Amino acid sequence: MVIYRDNTLTMKNDVQEINTKTIQYIRIHPNDNVCVAVKDIQQGTMLENGIVAATDIPAGHKIALRAIKQGENIVKYGFPIGSATEDIAEGAWVHSHNLKTDLSDEQTLSYTPLATTNDKPKTTNQKPKTFLGYRRKNGLVATRNEIWVVNTVGCVNGSDERIAKMANERFATTNATQGGEAETRIDGVHSFSHPFGCSQLGDELVNTRRILAGLMRNPNAGGILVLGLGCENNQMRALLELVGDSIDHERLRFFNTQDVEDEIESGLQAISEIVEVMKNDKREAVPLSELRIGVKCGGSDGFSGITANALVGRITDVLAESGATVLQTEVPEMFGAEEVLARRCKDEATFSQFAQMIDNFKQYFVKHNQPVYENPSPGNKSGGLTTLEEKSLGAIQKGGTTTVTQILEYGEAARNEAGLALVNAPGNDGVSSTAMTASGATMLLFTTGRGTPLGFPVPAVKISSNSGIARKEPHWIDFNAGNTLEGSALDDLRDTLLERIIAIASGTERTNNERNGYREIAIWKAGVTL
Repeated sequence: MVIYRDNTLTMKNDVQEINTKTIQYIRIHPNDNVCVAVKDIQQGTMLENGIVAATDIPAGHKIALRAIKQGENIVKYGFPIGSATEDIAEGAWVHSHNLKTDLSDEQTLSYTPLATTNDKPKTTNQKPKTFLGYRRKNGLVATRNEIWVVNTVGCVNGSDERIAKMANERFATTNATQGGEAETRIDGVHSFSHPFGCSQLGDELVNTRRILAGLMRNPNAGGILVLGLGCENNQMRALLELVGDSIDHERLRFFNTQDVEDEIESGLQAISEIVEVMKNDKREAVPLSELRIGVKCGGSDGFSGITANALVGRITDVLAESGATVLQTEVPEMFGAEEVLARRCKDEATFSQFAQMIDNFKQYFVKHNQPVYENPSPGNKSGGLTTLEEKSLGAIQKGGTTTVTQILEYGEAARNEAGLALVNAPGNDGVSSTAMTASGATMLLFTTGRGTPLGFPVPAVKISSNSGIARKEPHWIDFNAGNTLEGSALDDLRDTLLERIIAIASGTERTNNERNGYREIAIWKAGVTL
């Protein structure tokens, strides 16, 4: 990324030296023919490079750096993001009124891997880092030691919520030891309500079962209570068979509420037994390679791909370099950026899986008679994004430059393999974040330019793309990447954010979604309901 000031090209490592009062726009790549307004620009304003703003241009929106002919490509991030629908004057506002997508259903992918080099510079010169995590019997490491109440069917949502609330008050207490230090017995008891499990058939039932099984496998669930009704299509036995031996059954309890006299007392008794098993769990120092993080963007704006997503991309590179697995999803928001990701696949077999995932998702839209490229959302457009190409090229910045090493089906568990794991799931915030949790993420990095209070089963670090939303919603936002627009270097912010991630993973800090008690799941509805 480059920032222009007084006709001087300044690389990202020198951004902190810029007088922030003079920054008006950002040009991301030398080949771009548009830049992004850092603040609202009034018509007639003389920009630093001598261009005069032809119209009022909102912050986060695009400005033509030169005259662009009708039909000519608009270039941002060094790639076309669509074409001009009319002649565009130098200094004009470039948005939905004069820019359209060039994506079509006929696009195909080919495997052209990036050239490899042995002298790739390291992302950081710091010594290898560790965090304090809980080592599970199956070797996986957790960032939290919680009990999760999972229900097979929406009919028992009220029961599982009541059990979790009462158990949390009873067992997740902090007691003073004889030495005066506080000792927490467990990190919390949490339920995850959903409306599914009854009257579901085919893929609809399969998806529900896969996600619930994935949640049960997540190492942050130090103990699990599964609550059923008894007559639902999502039968308890089938769910437990899918989980198999991937969890420690000593920490598992389950029953159908139709089989007991008082499901609340039965649930509390089951949790008390699990707490007894968990009482000796201790955090231990483990290498950063044991951390599994999911990366997600929600409510993107024109700065997301420049600040927050670019910052998370640097974190991804550091983690992968340390041997960790980073999960990324939102398949529809890879459309238009497929070639970039395809070239980063580790081998041709991985590329074939990736191409099949992209094609299958496009056919999913076609099957339901929906346009493949109906994106960005109204909120995205208000923030400055115009086409899906533009949104996707910004969204994939979260994956940094890391090699794609795994392609995971919806609900499939990630392998212990360094690099980027792409998860098959839609862009919806709740569905995609739940999917990454079910695949094994024990923490999420969630970037946003619009803000959301939505929470997830695992700690979610909300990272704002602009300082405005960070100031307006401090109870949502955990970290402000908008400082990049005010003179901070992304590499400096990367180091600061990495320390915060380690502190959160180690349990010495909590995210806002944890402090607020915001924890939800959402399951992809793709099949038939009776």
